[in-house]
This record gives sequence, structure tokens and C-alpha cells, in this order.
Amino acid sequence: MPEPLMPPASSEIRDTPAEVDAVFRTVRRVSGTYFLLFLLLVASIPVLANTLDWWTEARLFGFSPDFLVVAIGLYAAFTVIGILAATLTTSVESRMLGGGTGDTAVAAFFDADEPPADVFGEDVGRPVEDAR
Repeated sequence: MPEPLMPPASSEIRDTPAEVDAVFRTVRRVSGTYFLLFLLLVASIPVLANTLDWWTEARLFGFSPDFLVVAIGLYAAFTVIGILAATLTTSVESRMLGGGTGDTAVAAFFDADEPPADVFGEDVGRPVEDAR
């Protein structure tokens, strides 16, 4: 059975518990901020419907602004919030953990003299040995 792909011992990257805790707290703060934005968007719909008459009575393309925001606008806003949150948390993790940016951390796993291995740990380009 081929050995799994492991980083060389000299370039092994280890994160301290303090670094992992700092990343956890930062990502928790980011997710809390985006949750509050989500909650504000959802809560604003009934508030606008109860306080502004034109919000439910006006017509735009045959629909009220309230209906358009609920049917289309919220989904677009939730998609944008999700993409922003995922991008920011991924960026925070890659910068705070692993000893560098994403590309250099991944590049540390590959030795220049050996070809990369596939998902199953078998060397690419070499024939598979008989498992007898």
C-alpha cells in the first residue's frame, strides 16, 4: 500500500492552541456580525409593512415593493451575505493559520523532486502495483 502524502518534516506547519483560539474568536465575531445583518434584514420587512403605507400599496411592475423585496431581494441579499461571510472567514483562516497564505501553505506539501499524488495516495504516472 502506498504511503499517504505527508509534508516534509522540515516544512511541517503546526499551529499553537493560542493561534487556533484567536482564529476561532475572530471567525465567531465575523459570523456574529453577519448574523446581525441577516436578522436586521429579516426584521425590517414586517416593520416597513406596518409603518409605511406605500410599502404595501404602491405598484412596481404590478407588484408591491414589499412583495418584490421578499420574493427576490432577500434571496439576493442572503446570497451576497453568504459569499461575503465565506470569503472573509476563509481569508482570516488562511492568514492566521498555517504559516502563510493559502498558496505557500499548499506548496509546502509538495516536494519538487517527486510528482504529486492523487486523492487516493497513489503516485500519478506510475503503474499501480499488483496487490497480491
